[in-house]
This record gives sequence, structure tokens and C-alpha cells, in this order.
Amino acid sequence: MARDEDMRMQLTSLVIARIGFLLGALLIAFTANAQTEGLRVGVVNVTRLLEQAPQVQSAMAGLQAEFAPRQEEFAALQQSYQENQEIYQRDGAVMGETERLNLERELRDGERVIQREQNELVEDFNIRRNEELGAIQGFLLQEVQTYAQAEGYDLVVADVLYFSEGIDITDDVLQGLEADFSADDGGS
Repeated sequence: MARDEDMRMQLTSLVIARIGFLLGALLIAFTANAQTEGLRVGVVNVTRLLEQAPQVQSAMAGLQAEFAPRQEEFAALQQSYQENQEIYQRDGAVMGETERLNLERELRDGERVIQREQNELVEDFNIRRNEELGAIQGFLLQEVQTYAQAEGYDLVVADVLYFSEGIDITDDVLQGLEADFSADDGGS
């Protein structure tokens, strides 16, 4: 009999523990749900901001203008090389040996100069582009934070795997960036 009584007490304790566990889990779930009901979450597509923000487009146009003179010099260098190559192909067979050898040397040297100039131009452009993009990314981050604070967002995440369109704030941020850009451009 004592043994039956012990078994009943253990079973009762086990049932009470399970009920307590279930009540605790329900309480935690209820509390978490109550906390997230007021949570405002937004998602921003940084890649889209970098592609469509007028500030980015303006900076890239500025870079193109900055590098335009060097690109023109490079194009002139290529044109000169091309003309020498055409002369060699057209007249190489009838040229004197010294003249032909000098033109071949000029072509080899020209090819090296073109390759070096192209590499330097691309490298310098990439360095400046990365500098500009770094500054712009910082600016865009600040703009997203300002927008999120003004609109009462609790959390804004960037570039997630999946999200519903209802929490995508990219268009709203872009509209703010465009308005700021227009205001800055009009005031200049």
C-alpha cells in the first residue's frame, strides 16, 4: 500500500510539473507576443539604394567628369598607336630596314605604354569609386537611420533573404533621398 501511495504521489508530482511547464511555456509565448505586437520592423534594400539614389548617380557622374580628361588622353594614345599599326601594315614591306625596325620598336613601346596607362586609369578610377561609395554608404546608412527614427521603427534590417513587401521601406527612403537631393540642388 505504501508503494501504491508513493507511485500516486510521484505521478501527481509529474502531472503537476508538466502542467507547470505548459503554463510557463504559454506565459512566455504570451509575453513574447505582447512585446512584438508593438514592434515596428522595416527592411531596406541597400543594393537598390546604391543603384537608384540620386546622390549616388550624381557622385558617379562627378567621377566620370573627373576622369574624362584622362580617358580622352588614353583614347588619343590608342588612336596614335592604331595609326602607326596601320602604317606598318600598309607600308612595312616597302620600308627601309632601319625605318621598319624603328616603327616596330615604336609599336612595341606603344603597346606597353597603352597597357600601363590603361591599368593605371582603371586602378585610379576604382580607388576613387571605392572612396566615393564608402562615403555614400555612410551617408545612406545615416539617412535610413534618420528615416527609421522619424517614422518610429524599432528595427530596420538590410538585405535579408526573405521579407514581405509590407515591411519594405526602400521606396520611402528613396523618396526622401530624392526630396533631399532636389532641395539641395535647387538651393545651390
